[in-house]
Amino acid sequence: MTKVMVFGTYDFVHPGHLHFFAQAKAHGDELIVVIARDKTAEKTKGATPVFSEHERLVMVQSVRIVDKAVLGYPDDVYRIVKEEQPDIICLGYDQSHFVDKLESKLEEFGLKTTILHLEPYLPERYKSSKIREALAKAVAR
Repeated sequence: MTKVMVFGTYDFVHPGHLHFFAQAKAHGDELIVVIARDKTAEKTKGATPVFSEHERLVMVQSVRIVDKAVLGYPDDVYRIVKEEQPDIICLGYDQSHFVDKLESKLEEFGLKTTILHLEPYLPERYKSSKIREALAKAVAR
């Protein structure tokens, strides 16, 4: 059974995320989605998520293609990788946080995990930051 892992904040689960999940799931049998903790999301995004980590967890758990959704660890973002030992880690086309040390952490953990970079799905439309901006403009009207 091939485990595939993805990471993200998933503040608004939108068609871009669903496409990302489907691409990742196509590489294995079990899709594990790791949701960033609130403090981690604030640090990496520079803004507080609209939905709490628990609300985001529930949203991602409700996506049928997701086999397992878990919260990451606030003290060690790589700890979940060591625990779950995925065969494949899929990264988003624009994912830049915590990827610089990923290969060395996999080696440290003794894992032979493959890292794949997935294709975007209409990034000019389905990107959380763009959706957040559009919502802010709509509310301001």
